[in-house]
Amino acid sequence: MNLLKWWKQEERADTSTKVTDSDTNVSAALLRALMGSTEITREQALEIPSINGAFKKIAGTVSSLPIKLYKESNEEVEEIKKDRRLYLLNHDTGDTLTATQFWKAMLEDYYFGKGAYAYINKEFTSFSSIHYVENEHIGFMKNTNPIFKDYSIMVDGREYSKYDFLKILRNTKDGYKSQTIQEESKTMMSIAYHTMKFEENLVKKGGNKKGFLKSPHTLTKDAITNIKMAFKNLYSNESENVVLLNNGLEFQEANNTSVEMQLNENKETNSTELSMLLNVPNAIIRGNPTQKDIDNYIDYCIVPLITDIEASLDRDLLTEEEKENGYYFAFDLKELKRGNIKERYEAYEIAYRNNFLQVDEIREMEDRKPIGFKYIKLGLDSVLYNPDTGEIYTPNTNETTNIDLMKKGGKEKDESGTKS
Repeated sequence: MNLLKWWKQEERADTSTKVTDSDTNVSAALLRALMGSTEITREQALEIPSINGAFKKIAGTVSSLPIKLYKESNEEVEEIKKDRRLYLLNHDTGDTLTATQFWKAMLEDYYFGKGAYAYINKEFTSFSSIHYVENEHIGFMKNTNPIFKDYSIMVDGREYSKYDFLKILRNTKDGYKSQTIQEESKTMMSIAYHTMKFEENLVKKGGNKKGFLKSPHTLTKDAITNIKMAFKNLYSNESENVVLLNNGLEFQEANNTSVEMQLNENKETNSTELSMLLNVPNAIIRGNPTQKDIDNYIDYCIVPLITDIEASLDRDLLTEEEKENGYYFAFDLKELKRGNIKERYEAYEIAYRNNFLQVDEIREMEDRKPIGFKYIKLGLDSVLYNPDTGEIYTPNTNETTNIDLMKKGGKEKDESGTKS
């Protein structure tokens, strides 16, 4: 068995040659430069209003949700309230960024960069701080084995273990780098961005249409130069300019193209499609969502995203012992799913009436102090049951019975045939 284990270690070692990710990036950049590419940059993507609005909504939602730590043991879940990691993730990272700023920066890299990376600063086994690192400082050293994949993270040329970083990656296949929104939807993002640039070009020209001049006779070189300069000033939109056409010259305006005539319609369609790239209903961005829009936003955008984040937190911030003992991180979605007060209270009423929730559980969910009411209703306000003591009280008859004694009496009756 030891010989087999040694052989497998040797097999991994033989194929662990490391290459830098920058080598492949340079080749890809050269290929794009030679062949042309429709992919836009992160900065250009964030200039698109629907993309920017959808991202800000997601970042604002996630950064406002508290992260909690739980321990599951013997089918019971216990919340761990005092832990240094919770303070770092929810309040103060120990870096220059607050927790809210930290999560917004991480999510921007998650969607539009190579991935979100934060250095975990430890002192022995205790967590001291967590530091967001911008993508431009991040590089990788990876092996060439497609099965036993491994890598290390480079920060300005200094090598770190992958276990030193919190890593949140989107649509990754190699486990160390994300696929960006721009890469995933190159054509759609490019169309939206260049539509904006087209509008900008029209505005810069003061809305003046393109066209051409017709002349019955040949113009001199000086006349052509003067006309070009006059039209350049006219289209600059920086001052009031007038172009005087000499006798015989006629300006023929170019017809509207199909792109110009359908520009507004295309913009509205593109806005909806682009926001859906981030799984955000367009009505959420515009501020007029229905309840179905809100539910879809939570279920199809926020929940999958925080599931990704929770898996990364468990992998990178829990010790191996904690993982084995059932510890896990989870976002508290209570505030997000509470809805308006009328709908919430009606849901509580249904849950209480059907014994799904009890009074103190409801009060706790509403951040109110428990009153110690431990009875469960077994009838139409006529029978109360205390699960801690086994006591059953019937207010109508003012009778109190213990369910444990009833069970004991029923058992003795079954065995002897008479009630004791």
